[in-house]
Amino acid sequence: MESTLNNKFSRRNFLKTSFLASGGLLIGFNLLTACKPDAVMPTDIESLNFNDFNAFIKISDEGFITLFSPNPEIGQGVKTAMPMIIAEELEADWSKVNVAQAILDTKNYKRQVAGGSQSIRKNFTALRQTGATAKQMLVNAAAIKWNVKAATLKVAKGIITNQNGDQLGYGDVVKQAALLEIPENVKLKEPKDFTIIGKDATNVDIDKIITGKPLFGLDYNAEGMLIASVLRPPAFGQKLESFDASNALKVNGVIDVITIGDKARNYKKTVKKNWTFNLSDSDKVVIIATNTWAAIKGKKALSAIWKTDSKLESTEDHHKELTAILDSNKLKSRREDGNVEKAFANADKIIEKTYHSPFLPHNCMEPMNFYADVTPDKIHLVGPVQTPEFAVDVVADLLDVDKEKIHLEMTRMGGGFGRRLYGDFVYEAAEISALIKKPIKVVSTREDDMTTGIYKPSVKYRIKAAIKDGKVTGYHLKEAAINGNMYGLIPNFFPAGCIPNYKVETGNYKSTITTGAWRAPFTNFLAFAEQSFFDELAIALNIDAIQLRLDLLQNVKNTSDKRIQYSGKRMEDTIKLVREKGNWGKTKEGVYQGFAAYYSHNTHVAEIADIELKNGVPIIKKITVAVDCGIVVNPTGAKNQIEGGVLDGIGHAMYSNLSFKEGKPTSNNFDTYRLIRMQETPKVEVYFVENGLAPTGLGEPGLPPVGGAVANAIHAALGQRLYKQPFINELEKSTILG
Repeated sequence: MESTLNNKFSRRNFLKTSFLASGGLLIGFNLLTACKPDAVMPTDIESLNFNDFNAFIKISDEGFITLFSPNPEIGQGVKTAMPMIIAEELEADWSKVNVAQAILDTKNYKRQVAGGSQSIRKNFTALRQTGATAKQMLVNAAAIKWNVKAATLKVAKGIITNQNGDQLGYGDVVKQAALLEIPENVKLKEPKDFTIIGKDATNVDIDKIITGKPLFGLDYNAEGMLIASVLRPPAFGQKLESFDASNALKVNGVIDVITIGDKARNYKKTVKKNWTFNLSDSDKVVIIATNTWAAIKGKKALSAIWKTDSKLESTEDHHKELTAILDSNKLKSRREDGNVEKAFANADKIIEKTYHSPFLPHNCMEPMNFYADVTPDKIHLVGPVQTPEFAVDVVADLLDVDKEKIHLEMTRMGGGFGRRLYGDFVYEAAEISALIKKPIKVVSTREDDMTTGIYKPSVKYRIKAAIKDGKVTGYHLKEAAINGNMYGLIPNFFPAGCIPNYKVETGNYKSTITTGAWRAPFTNFLAFAEQSFFDELAIALNIDAIQLRLDLLQNVKNTSDKRIQYSGKRMEDTIKLVREKGNWGKTKEGVYQGFAAYYSHNTHVAEIADIELKNGVPIIKKITVAVDCGIVVNPTGAKNQIEGGVLDGIGHAMYSNLSFKEGKPTSNNFDTYRLIRMQETPKVEVYFVENGLAPTGLGEPGLPPVGGAVANAIHAALGQRLYKQPFINELEKSTILG
C-alpha cells in the first residue's frame, strides 16, 4: 500500500493532477467538514458563509465542509464512499460532513461515469491524496499563524492542536491555507490507522430518500416546464409512416404533437445553426403536454401507422440463428492455449453441454426521464444518466453547438444497471426542446422502458471438456450472442491458465433489437454456464466440487502469463472462506448445497446456496457469500451491494424472461414479466477477505456466481440439471413446480 505521495505538485498543476486517479480519472469533490469542537451540523447548509479553498474544497467560517461527489449515483453508494475516502485523509469529523452531487465538469473532473464497478477502484489513491494534501495545507496555515513548525502540530476531527494545547478549526485557517504552495510530498495514512474507512456509514441521502425529498430525475421541476411522452415504433424493424393526432389533441392538457428523428442514435447532426430541424428521418411521435398524465393519455389516443423497414424477428428465429453459429466453423478465436483438438482426440471421456439465456430488460425502478431547456445561448440538461460527458458530446453534435454551452446536472438515479449508460432519453429531450423552444422533461412509462430496449442480449454457450486419467485436459467454450460478444478480457478469466489445452471462440447474430450492457455484462450468464458445467465435471471426476476448483487454481497461482486477469491465490482464499462460513458439506439433513465462484470487475466472489424442499419444490433458504474486493470502504454499503446483486441474480436466473414475436416484446409490464418476490428472497450472509489491498468493484461482481450456485443446489436436491434461464420454465416442464 502506498504511504507517500510520489507525484510532484505545484500550485498550477494541483487541481488537474492531485485529483487524478489511475487511467486519468478525476476525483472531484468540494470538501467540507466540521472543524470546531463544539460545532453542530446546521440544517440549512446554504445559509453558511463558505470560503473557496479551491475548485474542490469549500470550508465555512464555522468549519463545515461539503464534498461534491463527481460520479453519478445509481444506488452503488459512491456518493457516500468516495467522500469517506477524502474525509479519512483530511482528518474530518464524518458526523459533520455534508455531501452534494457535483455537476458535469470536464475541466476539473475526469471519467464522471457510473459503469463497470470502477469508481472506487480508479479513484482510491487520488481521493486519499486529495484529502491528505488539503489537510497538510490547513496544518501549514495553522503553523504560520502560531509561528511553529507544522510537524509539531496534531490534527483530529478537523481540529488542529499545538503543543500548548491551543486549538484552531479548519474554518479558522482556510483563507490562509488557500494561498499557500501545494506540498510536494504528502504522507498517506497506514490502513491500520483508518478511522472512517472500514467503518459503517449511513447512506448520505437516506433521510431524503425515506421522506420523499426531491433527489431523482422524476422529482425535478422547473418554471415553464412541459412534459413530453414519446411514441416509438412498436416493433424492432418498423418505422413511422403516418399518424393522426386529432384525438390526442382533444385530451385536456395536450398542447402539441410533433415528430422527431432517430439520428441521435447514429450520432449525426440534425440541427443547423439557425435552429431549424431536418426531420426527414422522423420515426417518433411526441406528445407535448402540461402534465405527465395528459402526455400519457394523449399518447394512448394517438393513431399511428408503421411500415416494416427490416425483418421482424422472433425468439424462435434467434434460437435457430444462435444454434447455427455454434454449429459453424466461422467463429472468432479469442484465446487458444495448447492443442485442444489433440486433447479431445486422446480423451477418456468428453462432456459437452449447451446453455441459453434470454433477452432481459433493465426494469429500473425509476423509468427513463430527462429535462432539457435548449436556447440559442445555453443548453440546460438535468437528470439521471450514467455517462453524462458522453451525453453532452452527443447533444453538442446533434444540435451543432459548442459543448461549452451545455450545462448538465446529475440527479440521483432510481436504478441504472447499465440502461442509463445509453443516453437516448437525453438526446430526445434536447431535440424536443430545440424544436418547441421551451423547457421539456421527457418521461417514459414502464411500458416504454420494457418495449423499446436496450436489453441484455440473448446468448448461447456450448462448453466441452476433455478428461484424461482423471484430469481435465481440454476445455473449449463457444459463445453465440445477439449483436455483441463477450469483452476481450473474459477469455482470460477462470479457467484460463488452469487447463493446459484451452480455447474460447465467439460469434454473433446482427439483430435489429437494441442490446447493451446489463449488470455484469456477459459474465452475468457466463458464470452460470461455466460454474454449472464444472459441477458436472466434479461429479464425472468423483471429486468434491470445491476441491476441483482449488486443484485447478494451483496451476495458475504462480503463473507468468500476463493475460490472466484474476488471481489464483485470491480466488483460493475467497473459496476457502466461503467453504468455512457456508458449512460446506456439514449442513443438517434436508439441506442441499450448490457452489460457484467467479471473478469479474476485478473482484473475486464465491457463493454457496442452501436449498430445502417443500412438497417437492426447491426453496432457496440462504446464500453465503465470500468476497475479495480489497479494502472495504463502507461495510454497510458493501454488504448492500452484494446482497442486492445476489437477489437480482437469483430473480433473473429463476424467473425473468423476455421473448419476441414479430419484432415485439411479449411482455411490457410486471403483470406479465416475472421478478423475484419478497417471500422468495433468501437470507444472504456476506463475508469479506481481509488483505489490506486496494479496493476493487462491488456493484456487479456479486451477481454472476449466484445462478450457478442455485442451479447446482437444485441438482443436489432434485437430480435435475438446468441449462436454460429462467429456471422456472425448466422446472415446470419436469412437473416439479407444476
